[in-house]
Amino acid sequence: MPSAPRPDDPAVGHLSRRRFGQLAALGLAGAGAGAGSFGLASPAAAAGDDAQAHYDRARRLAGNDPVLRALASALAPERGEFPRPSAPAPLKLFDNLAFLSAGWVSAMAVLTEDGIVLIDALTSPAEAESVIVHGLRELGARPETIKYVVATHGHGDHIGGAQYLADRYGARVLMTPADWDLVARTDPDHAPARDLDIADGQRLTLGGTTIHLHHTPGHTPGTVSPVIPVRAGRARHTAMLWGGANPPGTPAELRTYLTSLRTFRHRTRRAGADVELSNHPNDHGLQRAEQLRADPGGPNPFVLGRRRTDRYLAVMESMLRGRLADAS
Repeated sequence: MPSAPRPDDPAVGHLSRRRFGQLAALGLAGAGAGAGSFGLASPAAAAGDDAQAHYDRARRLAGNDPVLRALASALAPERGEFPRPSAPAPLKLFDNLAFLSAGWVSAMAVLTEDGIVLIDALTSPAEAESVIVHGLRELGARPETIKYVVATHGHGDHIGGAQYLADRYGARVLMTPADWDLVARTDPDHAPARDLDIADGQRLTLGGTTIHLHHTPGHTPGTVSPVIPVRAGRARHTAMLWGGANPPGTPAELRTYLTSLRTFRHRTRRAGADVELSNHPNDHGLQRAEQLRADPGGPNPFVLGRRRTDRYLAVMESMLRGRLADAS
């Protein structure tokens, strides 16, 4: 069973008694303020701001790093749709983290002693069965122990299999209120039944593993970006996953996206994040998975280290500032 937070924990002090009771029963506790916190001013494109200068800076930051170069390329204004590569075989990226991919969109399964927390649910019940359920079994994990499905945001390629998993295994589905509203408005026929809300900074604990869920609006109003503890043998790492890979198009939405990114960057620094993950193939992730599969005893290519992980977010910020300058 998930561990419950203490009522006197200052991190949950802002919750109502009724809401705390609901969360405590499920091992959920909110912490932190909104995505514009930490005194970060909302970014704006200055008059005469040179978009190309931002793009050039991002590419200088990326250098010859294949992960950072892939990100800069994915965020370039001339980029089209995400590529549609073939689905890779399932793979454990870490002892407690499984990669379950349809190729162009992926889910992550956090494996704990008391069950599984699934990050995203792919596009459909059929994909949930063929990629997630079969993939977990292939890796020696038990899909019937899926306790939670965390939706990074309310687009169909991330929530399409959620209701199937809820119906089949009793999994609880979590999403921010803003994106529960979004899917009810835009895709009611495929939306999972409304279940648990995610608050900014919320902690989801299962089997001694605590995942932090940060509200990072911009891609959608309720996008969430998780920070996940992972391990490989005796080594312990902290993974971050930016929840909304494709930036919006309007200046107002881009400013929101950038504010979220700046706040998330602050939080990942504070958490000591040294691993980068993505739910789309915009980060050389599929290639790194195959590298790990081919050489499981070698250095894990998903462990970037703290400085390189932070530089990943710096490249993203510079590319987004260029996009904002272009759009303004």
